[in-house]
Amino acid sequence: MARYNGHESYNAWNVSLWINNDEGLYSMAREYVRRFNRAEAARRMVESLESFGCIRTPDGVRYTVTNVRRAMVGM
Repeated sequence: MARYNGHESYNAWNVSLWINNDEGLYSMAREYVRRFNRAEAARRMVESLESFGCIRTPDGVRYTVTNVRRAMVGM
């Protein structure tokens, strides 16, 4: 599989881009990572985003547990 800007795919890169560059999303992700292991943090963040009706990045890429978990690496 080809990599995209160092990420597994375009979707993983796009989700990471938004989470790591939007203050609200970044703060939310950091709080979940602080409280839970990364897998659980990603699952809970996706659930929270869905409850707000936020299922896609502004570029149209869906927030998935896998891509959110990848975006949380190093937090």
